[in-house]
Order: sequence, then structure tokens, then C-alpha cells
Amino acid sequence: MFLAKADMDAMLDVVLAIEAAAASPQYQRAVLAWAPPIASGDFGPLGVFMGYDFHLGDDGPRLIEVNTNAGGAFLNAVLAQAQRACCREAQEAVSPPVDGEFEDAVWGMFLAEWRRQGRAGQPRTIAIVDDRPQEQYLLPEFLLAQGLFERHGVQAWIADPGELSFTDGELWRGGEVVDLVYNRLVDFSLAAAGHEPLQAAYQAGAVVLTPNPHNHALYADKRNLVLLSDPGAVGDWGLTPAQRQSLSSIPRTVPVTPETADQLWADRKRYFFKPDGGHGGKAVYRGDKTTRGVWELIRKGGYIAQDLAQPSTRSIAVDGEIQSMKLDVRLYTYAGTALLAAARIYQGQTTNFRTPGGGFAPVFVV
Repeated sequence: MFLAKADMDAMLDVVLAIEAAAASPQYQRAVLAWAPPIASGDFGPLGVFMGYDFHLGDDGPRLIEVNTNAGGAFLNAVLAQAQRACCREAQEAVSPPVDGEFEDAVWGMFLAEWRRQGRAGQPRTIAIVDDRPQEQYLLPEFLLAQGLFERHGVQAWIADPGELSFTDGELWRGGEVVDLVYNRLVDFSLAAAGHEPLQAAYQAGAVVLTPNPHNHALYADKRNLVLLSDPGAVGDWGLTPAQRQSLSSIPRTVPVTPETADQLWADRKRYFFKPDGGHGGKAVYRGDKTTRGVWELIRKGGYIAQDLAQPSTRSIAVDGEIQSMKLDVRLYTYAGTALLAAARIYQGQTTNFRTPGGGFAPVFVV
């Protein structure tokens, strides 16, 4: 997928504006007020692999959501390397997805997280943690991450949280202490059954957990988009005029409440409905496709309504037939700096990996 440099620059400006907002005491008080109590503690880490997802429109990129523990970065780095290797004649005409060495940047990111929590040197052990990781669609990515850690002298495991225990003030996997957890769970408050040892170790500061509940509360709770898309709220955070202008690229977002439900239903064709703590496009509904039965679930609360930002399209040959695909662009970032850009290409209401000919695609800036 090819992206104009002006659009990439605009996306990076949005990232920096959100990072600046997240540093504002007024913003933090507002978002932590609706976050679970575990999110209030800040142990230092910023959260590895932040993901900022954009749709491309005639009026520039529109930010549709922010994710912690955004998946796909390791796989997309491999895809981008392969694409460059077989398209050398175009190398001078386009910029690579992100300048610099991806592996060095990723390792530096994990070291920065380690040190931000007051640790010296580097971790001896890292656990890549997800529920039933051997069954996960992105298991190949976990294997790539494990290999990266091992190349830097770290003992690394891919582990289910049920393999962990919290004893004598330390997090253990079997007979080994876990120094750092690369968190791929979608239980953003660590409240699910079986996650108690990880939750206890995190709250005790016994393990460096990244990303963690605090990171999710500051950036990825969908309710935050209500504030970030509200010019009245943004004006109180000490942002520059340019930063406030960048935040205007976020589609207007409002909470679904008993007071707003009837009007939102009447205007549903202009909205996407998303759960507050959602991820991966699950339980997301486009308004014009929403049935009465689904609406009864949405109107009970726990959802936001976001102005519809239409995705752009890309023509792709699939089995010799040209098809029009939708796409979004994800920036993987750390501390406001881009690590990698990738596209997700699909058909249907929401992003998915079921479309023949769809999936991840490298992004080249032209």
C-alpha cells in the first residue's frame, strides 16, 4: 500500500497530540475516573507497541481508534523486508515503512520500559503472555518476538497466565523468576479468572508489565475518544493550536446512554458503535447494519458512538480478478515515535483477516 508523505506526517502529528494530551493532569484525572482502580498506579512503563489506526479520506487521515498491545508488528516487519527484497527497481522511488533497524528499535523499546521502572542492566527473563498462546492466530508473531529476545541474551517463554505464580514477592514460571512480561492479554484490568498471579505481581511492582492497565486507561479505552474529539475539553489541556488542530481529525464520538439512545438509534446510519473496552473489531457494529436485537444490547450501555469515517479502497488482483478492498493504516509507535507502518486490507463491516487476498500489507511512503 502506498501512502503520501503528507498523510504520514499528519498521522504522526496526531500521535504526538494524543501523547501530549495524555501527559495533561486534567486529561488523566478525567480518564482515570472511569478506569478500573488497578489502572491508577503508574510504575513507569509507557507501553510497547502502541497502535494508532487511521482511515484515509479526501480531507486527510482520520484516527478511528488507539490500541495498546497492538498485534502484527513483528509479522509486518518481515513482510516489509520481503517486499523490498523483490522490488529493488522501485527502491529509489519510495521510502521504507520506517527508517532504521526494526529489531534494534524494538529491543531498545523493551530496555527503555525495563529502565523506566527503575531496573538496571537488562532483564534476564521475559514471558510473552497470552491466554492459550499456542491456539492464538498470531502465534507466529510470538515466536518472532521470542527469537528477538533470545538473540539479545534473554531467556524467553511463550506462556499462558495459568503457568505463572506469585510467591515470595516474585513472579515465577516453574522454577524461574520472570523479570518482564510482554503482555498480549486482552483482559486490560487483569481481572479474569486465572490472571490473579500476574495481577498481584503487577500491583506489587514485582514485575515489569508492558503494556499495562495504566497504559490502556490513558490511551486505549474507547471512552477517551469522547474527550479527544471534543474541542471544548481539548482546550483545557494546555495543548498548542497545532496539536488541537491535529486532534480534530478524530471523528466526533459520544457515549451511548439512556438519555442519548433514542436519538442515536434515529441517526444510526452516521455512526459506528464500539464497546468501551473492545479490541480487534469484536462487537463493533456499523449503524446502518445494526438490527433491533443488537441495538437493545448496545443501548444498555458500555458503548460509544463514533461518526462514520469511511475507509479508503485499494484494487487488488485475487486469483486473476481485480477486487476493491477496504483498508486502514496502523502506526506502531513507542513514546510518540513510529516503529513501523502497516495496512490491513479487508472486505466487510470491520477489519478482519478472513477476506481472500486481504490481511496485512506493507506501507511505502511516496
